[in-house]
Amino acid sequence: MIGEILPWLLFLAFVLGMLALDLGVVQRRAHAVSRREALAWSGVWIGLAALFNLGVFSVRGTDDGIAWTAGYLIEKSLSVDNVFLFLLIFSAFAVPAAHQHRVLFWGVIGALAMRAVLIIAGGALLAQFHAIIYVFGAVLVVSGLRFLRGEQQAPSLEQNRLIRLVRRVLPATSEYDGQRFFTRRGGALAMTPLFLVLLLVENADLVFAVDSIPAIYGVTDDPFLVFTSNVFAVLGLRSLYFVLAGYLGGLRYLRPALAAVLLFVGAKMLLSGIVTLSAPLSLAVIVAILAIAVAASLLRRPPLTAAAPVARPEPLR
Repeated sequence: MIGEILPWLLFLAFVLGMLALDLGVVQRRAHAVSRREALAWSGVWIGLAALFNLGVFSVRGTDDGIAWTAGYLIEKSLSVDNVFLFLLIFSAFAVPAAHQHRVLFWGVIGALAMRAVLIIAGGALLAQFHAIIYVFGAVLVVSGLRFLRGEQQAPSLEQNRLIRLVRRVLPATSEYDGQRFFTRRGGALAMTPLFLVLLLVENADLVFAVDSIPAIYGVTDDPFLVFTSNVFAVLGLRSLYFVLAGYLGGLRYLRPALAAVLLFVGAKMLLSGIVTLSAPLSLAVIVAILAIAVAASLLRRPPLTAAAPVARPEPLR
């Protein structure tokens, strides 16, 4: 029993330690994250993920190591589209650059909690009802088709259901109050726009988790591999945002590539009773799809790759 729980405890201790370092050192003073700083942190997270992956290869063998790599790549690639939605949210709410890191930090905390629940629930369902894998596969196929024809749009403050529901409970101010999520207005507690942004970021991540977690279960049914690969990808999401923000317009083949990955994994799950693909072959297909998309995007990059500005909505009332 101790041997089964110990890896989870050690990993959770590592995650909490890194988050404490981030909160106590990196976020001690609010500042706009430079691209150089973001690149450095991206390198740190990718390096730590690679070291952990090597540990999986060493301790659990080649098959689990390759499955972990595939799961990490799936989550990391889907995160890029999530980053684009974050960019739209921050633009729509005119979030000051110095406060964006704080929103993403607490967004990651919420994302880790939500994904832990979804991963545990998904693992339990697969263990008890193996046929649920076909449901997961169908979800991924539908999501892949949606990626092909859908377009991200800037969130509307007045039409968003989550915003309207929350504003019924607490009043909201129209101006930011530093990094505060809540402030006092006339002696009453009120939400700042920064808290509404955090809610939308959490909601966006929950929607993406519904796609990404079944996709990782398509390459491995081991909850520990699913959770750790997912967490490493999510922990690097903030630095990825600051690296890619302003350059996402150049990734013109990103959405078709993500759609292809989801369709491939979904088809693999739907056909699991007929055809079984090895972990190395699955990883090779995923890497090939992403590599082709990146290469094609670079070859056909437009002169200006910065993301187009998003029209700001009416201020909160």
